[in-house]
Amino acid sequence: MTTQLPGMSDQIAAQSVIGELLRQQLSMPQRTRFARFWGISPLAADSVAWYRGALGEIELGKILSRLPPDWRVFHALPIGTAGADIDHLVIGPGGIFTINTKHHRGKKIWIAERAFLISGQKQPYLRNSKFEATRVTKILHERMPQLPPAQAVIALVSPGSITVRKKPDGIDVLDAVNLRRWLLKRPVALTKSELVEVASIVDAPATWSEPTSPPIPNLLAQFAVIDSAVKTARVRRVTWTLLSFAAVATLVVFVGLPLYNKLVLGFISGL
Repeated sequence: MTTQLPGMSDQIAAQSVIGELLRQQLSMPQRTRFARFWGISPLAADSVAWYRGALGEIELGKILSRLPPDWRVFHALPIGTAGADIDHLVIGPGGIFTINTKHHRGKKIWIAERAFLISGQKQPYLRNSKFEATRVTKILHERMPQLPPAQAVIALVSPGSITVRKKPDGIDVLDAVNLRRWLLKRPVALTKSELVEVASIVDAPATWSEPTSPPIPNLLAQFAVIDSAVKTARVRRVTWTLLSFAAVATLVVFVGLPLYNKLVLGFISGL
């Protein structure tokens, strides 16, 4: 009796990012009761970006899970030797897509042919996304030379605004909420037999690089604990901030106003 090894389709959205987040948090001491009471974040300074990235990839994973059955979605595919991965690889009738998730909630996004700015800060997203698509194309063409090239996509989760001055060459940049509809509108590029064959290649662990870190047990459960603690701390901070404002307002009404009236009366009596 043989045991079937897990395929790459068993990878979950944000698996690599969550793993790195958990490793970052190993150096973070347990919060004191005082810290929890005042809503101090449980995240280490270096963990914040990983946490936000995980939330973005999880959100996009939910969007991609709503694609029809003839579409296949893979997450966190290791590539190269430096621990890099493909956030999401989508295969369907419309072609092959490498999707790079970026989570910049409420930020202003400005895009030109060779520039990608987040609130005025230039980012290397275009170059990286194009590089990922090129690498995936090379890997798949070694087995199926007839395949169309992988298309690079950058999916933005919860952006404040997106301004496209000029579309980048060979890269599509989309608000994540529009991604599913956009994929389904792509013209047919793969036959059913090609879909089956390329999905089999992608699903094989041997197609991809060896993971640079050992697997972490109970990954989602551990992330859920951190996520709950972060959200609880945020609620506490907001609550204390609102209470502080309310206290100041009360002092103004009950202390400041009588003092103001006293000064006014003193001024009038001195006339």
